Amino acid sequence: MAQRKSKRGGKQQPRQRELFRRGGKRRGAGRKPRGARAGERHQARPDFKSYHALHVVVRVAPAVGSLRCRKLYKAMRDATITAALREWFRIVHISLQRNHVHLLVEAEHKAALSRGMQGFLISAARHINTALGDGARRRRGKVFSDRYHVEVITTPTRARHAISYILSNWRNNGEDRAGLPSTWLVDPFSSAIMFPDWQEREGQPWMWPIREGYDPPMVRRPQTWLLREGWKKSGSISCREVPAAGR
Repeated sequence: MAQRKSKRGGKQQPRQRELFRRGGKRRGAGRKPRGARAGERHQARPDFKSYHALHVVVRVAPAVGSLRCRKLYKAMRDATITAALREWFRIVHISLQRNHVHLLVEAEHKAALSRGMQGFLISAARHINTALGDGARRRRGKVFSDRYHVEVITTPTRARHAISYILSNWRNNGEDRAGLPSTWLVDPFSSAIMFPDWQEREGQPWMWPIREGYDPPMVRRPQTWLLREGWKKSGSISCREVPAAGR
């Protein structure tokens, strides 16, 4: 506590100093962003209705490495099981690429999307860090590098493109040309085998036989008209289709 002289005499009056000046609304305050994409501005999530579909993209921190390997696929699959327990947030399709994840989801409202994605990413990060640990202890460190990006799907044409792009994105990236995935007709690092409406399966049982030892991701049947029937107005989808380049 500091002292100051009174204007009426020499007697000093007490003055309380300001405390806790750190932070606050001032230029340069707060934690500084880090990472390769730290310069990107955070924008408000787009508005949507419960009858819309949502294409979500999540990027993975470089230190994690490629998601397209058996142990990280299993970690992500375990996270889809956790997400499948929720009614207000539904993962309809998922696709793992080397450094990012594509999701096609349905959510009742913005809060449901936020809570659902938060729970899914926390679960995925925990399982991935466990898989990357040394057996005795879990890896520590960031798994997902930045905020997820959301595109609202409002029309049958956009819904068809989103389904095709997410399930066949491996063909865009050349992942279908080498290794074990090249022996598959659909991407094994995605929920493609769970999609019942491939052009090649018309008139056949609702999905391909699942190979021994392979467990597909846990995804939900769509409840929105767009993802259940609406997309078909824009044409069927072939599993050999190479989708047009997306974002």
